[in-house]
Amino acid sequence: MTRTEAYLVLNLLPKIGPVRVRRLLEVFGSPERILAAKAHEILRIEGFGRELAETISGWEASIDLSRELRRIGEMELTILTQEDALYPPLLREIHSPPLVLYVWGELIEKDRNAIGVVGSRQASLYGLDAAKKMSFQMGYAGFTVVSGLARGIDTAAHEGALASKGRTIAVIGAGMGQLYPPENMGLAERIAKQGAVITEFPVDYPPDRQSFPLRNRIVAGWCSGLLVVEAPVRSGSLITANQATEMGRAVYAVPGNIDRPTSAGCNKLIQQGAKLVMDGGDILDDLMVLFPTVPRAPKLEAPTLPSNLSADEEAVFAALGTEQSHIDQITARCGLSSASVSSTLMRLEMKRLVRPLPGLRYVKLV
Repeated sequence: MTRTEAYLVLNLLPKIGPVRVRRLLEVFGSPERILAAKAHEILRIEGFGRELAETISGWEASIDLSRELRRIGEMELTILTQEDALYPPLLREIHSPPLVLYVWGELIEKDRNAIGVVGSRQASLYGLDAAKKMSFQMGYAGFTVVSGLARGIDTAAHEGALASKGRTIAVIGAGMGQLYPPENMGLAERIAKQGAVITEFPVDYPPDRQSFPLRNRIVAGWCSGLLVVEAPVRSGSLITANQATEMGRAVYAVPGNIDRPTSAGCNKLIQQGAKLVMDGGDILDDLMVLFPTVPRAPKLEAPTLPSNLSADEEAVFAALGTEQSHIDQITARCGLSSASVSSTLMRLEMKRLVRPLPGLRYVKLV
């Protein structure tokens, strides 16, 4: 058995975990010697009862290592342990660093210069645009963007980093054979070509309520700083932000409307001392102390409005305001008939100046 295979076995064992394995390593010196230990030897160690000791000493009765190795080979995954040079150095320093990382794609040395991005699954267009823009800027500047592949803000963060031709890491809360959410499989494939998809869970481990908080500690621990784009007061994103603070990481937050539930968490973080950011450059200015050679983030200039709009198109466009608006609100603001507003919105949509949203709502794109 190789050293990596021994770590895989320890990772597969239930109710053991990184902290207990660290204690075992202090006594036995290597993962191979842990698995060769007798139950009575393990029982002498504080915190290990008979059930745990027998689970470890009798691991061959419950763990099918050959099957796990076969699945790893089928999916062409790489396994990293804390002893490997490419294991993220900041992650190695947290209280409970993963014993192993299953890697789909490739990690490189520059991935240690990373920024985490988290936020709501039920994000607004404002939040999605902010996450995508800032992730583009961070990726362009040379930082690896780390997020969780979830719907909403996570997806926008990965998309922004990919669009910048930069690197991005997706940390998932399940095994590679149970990738979640399934509709992001195409995105995961793109990430694996321009970064990596990462998990600490065995290949066929299904997502559950416990796996996502464990996933979040990896996102927080991997990075020098964590950006929260949009989050309710009670959310996994705020838990991740608290983890990042406890780990000594910088926490950044995008402010939002005071009456929007998905902005309440970010606004609260800012009250508690998180740095308010409105642009990727704000984060880079803060992190330049750590990485003085990082390029500046590109300034994303807003596209200009075409000069050949009709009077009706100008009126309807102006009536949209800065937030998404219902068609009845647009009609009341511009003074045109409902039929004129409807046809004008369609023309503006064809010119890619507005976007239709569910419930007869529209939002400006420029």
